[in-house]
Amino acid sequence: MEALGNFLLLLDSYLGSSAWFPYALLGVGLFFTLYLKFPQVRYFKHAINVVRGKYDKNEDPGDTSHFQALATALSGTVGTGNISGVALAIFLGGPAALFWMWVTAFFGMTTKFVEVTLSHKYRVQTADGTMAGGPMYYMDRRLNMKWLAVGFAIATVVSSFGTGNLPQINGISTSMEATFGVEPMLTGGVLAVLLGLVILGGIKRIAAVTSRVVPLMAAIYIVGALAVIFYNIENIAPSFVAVIGDAFTGSAAAGGFLGASFAYAFNRGVNRGLFSNEAGQGSAPIAHASAKAHEPVSEGVVSILEPFIDTILICTLTGLVILSSGVWKEKFENEFDRTDMVIVAGIYSQENESDRKELYGYLNSTGDNTVAPFNGKIEVVGGKALNQDFTIINARSIAEDVTFSVGDKEDVFNGQLLIVDGKLVKQNIIVTGKSLIHSAKLTTKAFTRGYFGDSGQYIVSIGLLLFAFSTAISWSYYGDRAMTYLLGPKSVMPYRVFYVAGFFWASFSDTTLVWYLSYVAIVVMTLPNLLGIFMLRKEMKQTVTDYWQEFDKENKGDKA
Repeated sequence: MEALGNFLLLLDSYLGSSAWFPYALLGVGLFFTLYLKFPQVRYFKHAINVVRGKYDKNEDPGDTSHFQALATALSGTVGTGNISGVALAIFLGGPAALFWMWVTAFFGMTTKFVEVTLSHKYRVQTADGTMAGGPMYYMDRRLNMKWLAVGFAIATVVSSFGTGNLPQINGISTSMEATFGVEPMLTGGVLAVLLGLVILGGIKRIAAVTSRVVPLMAAIYIVGALAVIFYNIENIAPSFVAVIGDAFTGSAAAGGFLGASFAYAFNRGVNRGLFSNEAGQGSAPIAHASAKAHEPVSEGVVSILEPFIDTILICTLTGLVILSSGVWKEKFENEFDRTDMVIVAGIYSQENESDRKELYGYLNSTGDNTVAPFNGKIEVVGGKALNQDFTIINARSIAEDVTFSVGDKEDVFNGQLLIVDGKLVKQNIIVTGKSLIHSAKLTTKAFTRGYFGDSGQYIVSIGLLLFAFSTAISWSYYGDRAMTYLLGPKSVMPYRVFYVAGFFWASFSDTTLVWYLSYVAIVVMTLPNLLGIFMLRKEMKQTVTDYWQEFDKENKGDKA
């Protein structure tokens, strides 16, 4: 299993985590933004009116309203990425990473517009009477690339588990146990039953639930975020200055944060931006294909709102909470995860400028990296190391007050620890101390720095519960539409049963390998979709032109 995990990470290093992938993603969005003359700006007000139902027609084919389709798609994108993804981006790339999330969202609004319009245009009505759409249908019906469509559909099914299902409930159960002391299996059991009740009812029940859950979860989260932002209002302007000012230079060292290069901030910002709003991935078009509309462009403009709400609104609030509270550069007592920890040779201090420069090179993989992993033994007495010829780096920061223990944290370790290539060989050692933190832990800590005090952590837990659960609901629909394409409507029910069973299992199991698999599956979805919509660029432009000509006839030129 470890070998498979390493292989998937190696594969991801050439795909989603590679240097070229952000350029491919942004490049397509930039091209269509210029090619279609900034539709994300020109059609924004029109999109709001379409969602409001201003132009609805009862006879339009489809299963859901524009608002319900948007809510379903939003519930798939507004998830752990908005809570932990933003925190991870800032942790890795500093404030500048938030800027590149904005850029990804801005161009992603156009990418989403294009992929939804084309997918909606080539949707079909299945044997059970429901609508089915998504990139696999335009790949098959328009591009005549059946093999590409099949590959995309398979990747969608894999991603439905690796992105929308297993990690979501794992995050929920972990958070509920840490905050409220609820056993993971109990959390998984209750939510698995609820999930089954929702998704077994098909898209109409899914849309009915998400159209209520999405506004509720957004309201709760926004109130909590504003309570922190206004409490730290004097730090908002400096936070914006750091976000914009560091965008093309990278972020300098601050507190326990050792700095991030431009390349690191850019890559992590774009990568997390995609994970958050999924623009270009081809998942949201599957939800939008269910909307009642006789013109595909009308649903395409609705999708413009999705990256705006998800990233430019909600992710920005999370980012400002983290930056204004100052927690992103503070060290906290925590248990070190082996994947976050490395032991390097030599003694380094964050107060020493030359040490910071060397560690900056190491953490950002720059050419002036002179830091080497530690190889040797550490003598430990009473949980504390005696020899001082090494430095522990945890969560991209110099660890302090480190204690080694066995099994129970209270059972301190005594003896020798063998270190090979900077890693502990002994597996049952627990390492604790002060370091930076990231992901949901960082956001949770930030929410305690507001008017609600320590109670702010409950907002994150509740938000994570609602966000992640709604994501699982929407991704079940993406998966069942992919199964419909691959094997027909009869395959949907077995898929749903397996989906719910996996949801329960992941509540108390290690899903790390699934995450690794999803990294690859996401790119396998994204690249064919980006290629496909680019190949259909001329048709897209003509489709938009035809839409506005017809719209002008019916509405006398009223684009508002």
